[in-house]
Amino acid sequence: MIDLVYDLVVRNGQIVTEDRVFAADIAVRDGRIVAVGPTLVPKNNAGEIDARGLHILPGLIDIHVHCNEPGRTHWEGFATGTRSLAAGGVTTFFDMPLNSSPPTTTVQALKVKKAAATRAAVIDYGLWAGMVPGNIGQLAPMLAEGAVGCKAFMSGSGIEEFPAVDDRTLLEGMSEIARMGSVLAIHAENEAVTTWLAQSAMVAGRRSAHDYAASRPLLSEIEAITRAAACAQATECRLHVVHVSSGEAAYWADAVRRQGVDMTIETCPHYLALTGDDLEQKHGVAKCAPPVRSRDHVETLWRAVRDGVVDVVASDHSPAPPEMKESPDGDFFAVWGGISGAQTTLNVLLDEGYWQRGLALQTVARVTASNPARRFGLYPTKGVIKVGSDADLCLVDLSARWRLEAGDLCYRHRQSPYLGRMFRGRVVRTLVRGHTVFPDPEDQGWHGQMVSPGVLQAA
Repeated sequence: MIDLVYDLVVRNGQIVTEDRVFAADIAVRDGRIVAVGPTLVPKNNAGEIDARGLHILPGLIDIHVHCNEPGRTHWEGFATGTRSLAAGGVTTFFDMPLNSSPPTTTVQALKVKKAAATRAAVIDYGLWAGMVPGNIGQLAPMLAEGAVGCKAFMSGSGIEEFPAVDDRTLLEGMSEIARMGSVLAIHAENEAVTTWLAQSAMVAGRRSAHDYAASRPLLSEIEAITRAAACAQATECRLHVVHVSSGEAAYWADAVRRQGVDMTIETCPHYLALTGDDLEQKHGVAKCAPPVRSRDHVETLWRAVRDGVVDVVASDHSPAPPEMKESPDGDFFAVWGGISGAQTTLNVLLDEGYWQRGLALQTVARVTASNPARRFGLYPTKGVIKVGSDADLCLVDLSARWRLEAGDLCYRHRQSPYLGRMFRGRVVRTLVRGHTVFPDPEDQGWHGQMVSPGVLQAA
């Protein structure tokens, strides 16, 4: 073995990759992994981390996060948002374009957001560009500036400045994104269906959590996925369907994909852990769009994860101040939709997946790290534990049993649908490029770096 000077050696852990679990040490120099093997000997006073009894996963890549900065930092900012992500084992995240003010729909807005993230993010980050009616000419400049892809809504986003795309915008935008060799992330719900059902319910005085969920049926999701996929196939645009809420929708999307559409499928932990009963009991903290569904849908979605139909599990962390999650008159439609989940993605996958359903750890690594890294051109720098990759590591005590309390949360507003819940499996340390960022950052001046896509891989 080449004699290298190490900065850090992580010893005695069980390494998890997308295809195996094995015992080895990891040596780090200048933020990169320089050796993986048995009994690596620290050199030149290298630091050491004893990972005995722990599993080491590639740092999670959460491609669906809303930090709301600049402009809505009172909802969540990069400082608290990335601290929360680090506590959940995330080492790279992609910030969504809609909740900042201004939204990230121009190259100037992208530059402003980049500056804000550079100042405050404690983990590495990518930025989504927004696609809305009237800004097609901004897509290429934003992508050239380093955006990881473009994001659009097929139904209302809840943000007035970020309207849903019509079919012309969808086709025109996809053509431009395909020309740039990038990818479109799509919120797939049918606007006409959801608006009609919501208005009908409200006019009739039906405004409960159940009524809200009924206004966003699976039909609206499946129809929108099908329409978006047809447009993607016609324009040869790479497509990423965000937050698929049901196994039925995931398998439907996969059937369409098999017809030749370059499409990846994402789901979120809340669709794997929460049901309509939780929506009724937990109220606003469990509201999202599409809504959480029945227990049968949850189990079918787990099967889709296990079968490899779901490519990515991302948090869709979408926080808001507590007053926006409540409705004094009981109007659930008026409650802000978005779940705080940046910190608990891995907890759900380990507890509900690995322990309760026998989900392989390799699958956990695949859907949280290697798959998103490949899809967005970051592999093998990110998403894997191998020589030459960034030393982005998540150290986990698989057997730890613990209860999530508000004091554990790093969010600006300590809200979570999982408060009081017992989990098995806990993140004990997170490293970004060899620097500890959780539990106690070793360097208070440490900042994450912006990542931009390399060569995107087909689904």
